[in-house]
Amino acid sequence: MKDSEIFRENKKLEFKTDASSNSFLKTVSAFSNYGTGRILFGVSDDGDKIGMKDTKETCLDLENKINDSITPHPDFTFSVDSKTSVVELTVYEGKDKPYTYKNKAYKRNDSSTVEVNRIEYNRLILEGQNLDFEETSAKNQNLFFSFFEKKLQKILSVQKCTEDILKTLNLFSDSKGFNVAAELVADENNFPGIDMVRFGKTINEILDRETIEKCSVFQQYDTAVELYKKYYQYEKIDGIERVKVELIPENAFREAVANAIIHRAWDTKSHIRVEFYPDKILISSPGGLPPDVSEKEYLEGRLSLLRNPILGTVFFRLHLIEKFGTGIRRIRASYEKSIVKPTFSVMENSIQVGLPLLSEVPTLSSSEEKIYSELADGQQLSSSEIAANTGFSKNKVVRVVSGLMEKGYVQQVGAGRGTMYKISE
Repeated sequence: MKDSEIFRENKKLEFKTDASSNSFLKTVSAFSNYGTGRILFGVSDDGDKIGMKDTKETCLDLENKINDSITPHPDFTFSVDSKTSVVELTVYEGKDKPYTYKNKAYKRNDSSTVEVNRIEYNRLILEGQNLDFEETSAKNQNLFFSFFEKKLQKILSVQKCTEDILKTLNLFSDSKGFNVAAELVADENNFPGIDMVRFGKTINEILDRETIEKCSVFQQYDTAVELYKKYYQYEKIDGIERVKVELIPENAFREAVANAIIHRAWDTKSHIRVEFYPDKILISSPGGLPPDVSEKEYLEGRLSLLRNPILGTVFFRLHLIEKFGTGIRRIRASYEKSIVKPTFSVMENSIQVGLPLLSEVPTLSSSEEKIYSELADGQQLSSSEIAANTGFSKNKVVRVVSGLMEKGYVQQVGAGRGTMYKISE
C-alpha cells in the first residue's frame, strides 16, 4: 500500500478509523453491486494512518459481520500493512446481484454510500440474471407491427412481418412471448418517446414543439428526421440543377438520433430530447453510458457494449446504423471539412450530442488557419490572447490577422486597447 494511494476517499476507496461501526457493510454492498473497491480500517478521514490494535481479531470480526449481514455472500479479501497496522478490505464486484444489507442495496456516490432507488434495484436484479431490460416480457402481449412491416417491405423487401421473422429478430419466443424490444418496435407502447422543440434567438422563444411517443420507435425516428429536414435543409438552383444544401449533416443527425434510441435506458420515464437552435442541434439521451463502458471508450468511438442489443440489431438490419460502436466516428467524419466540430457530453444519467452548423474552412496558410481556428465557435479574442494561444509573436499575429481581414474572413470589434477579433459574419 503506497502512501500516494492514501490521499482522499473516492468512489472506490473508503476510510474507517476503527471497526466498531457496521456502516461499512453498506459500502460492501455498494462495491459488490457496482465495482470492486477497498475499505481501509485504521485510517482517518484525512488519510492519516492510525492503524488497528489487533489486526488479526479485526479481520475475523469484519469477516463475521460480512458473512452474517450481506446477502448473498460477497467475494472479499483482507491484507494487513505490517508497518502501519492498517487493515485493507478489498470487496470484488459479484455476479449474483443484488447484494443487500438489511434487505437494501447500495451504491457509491463519489465518496459517500447511498441506497439505490427502485429502478436501479430492478437493474441489479436483471444484471444478476444476466438479462437486459429489453429482454423481459412485454406487459402488453397484444401487439401489432404495421409501421415496422412497412419498414421491412421498403428496406428489406419483406412482404409480411411474420412470427418467424419476429423470432429471427429476437422479438418473440414461444416461452416468453413478446419482449420489451418488440413492444418498442410495435405500433403502440407505453414508453416515453422523443420530445422535440425549436427555439428562436433565446430559449424563451419557442417556435415549434412536438412530442411523439407511445408509438413505434421507427415512427419516432422518421418524425425526428422529417423535422430536421424542415429546419436544416433547403434546395438552391445551381445552373440548371436543383442542389440540396445541408446546414447540418443529415448523416450525423440520423446517427445521433438512432444511437439515442438504441442506447437509452428504457426503464426510465424520461424522453429523448431534441433541441433545434439557429446554430446547432442538441440530442440528449437518458441513461448515461452502459455498464462497463468508459467515457474514453465512448468518446473514441469504441462503444461495443449495447444497452439494448436486440433493438440495436433491428436498427442494423434495417441499415439505420452501419456498425456497432462506430456512431461517434461517423458523426465526426461528417464534420471532417468543417472548422466547427460536434460535441459529446457524458453525464451519469444522460448523454448529449451537439451538432453545430457546418462551417467549411477557407483556403488558408498554416498560420492563418491556426489563428482562424482560435476564433471558431464565435469567440472574440485580442491579439495578446491569440498570441498566447498560438505561440506566435504579437507582431506576427497582427500581420496575419490583417491579412485575414483583407480577405474578409475576420473582422475587428472595438478599438484601441479594447480591440478584439472574430470570424466575419
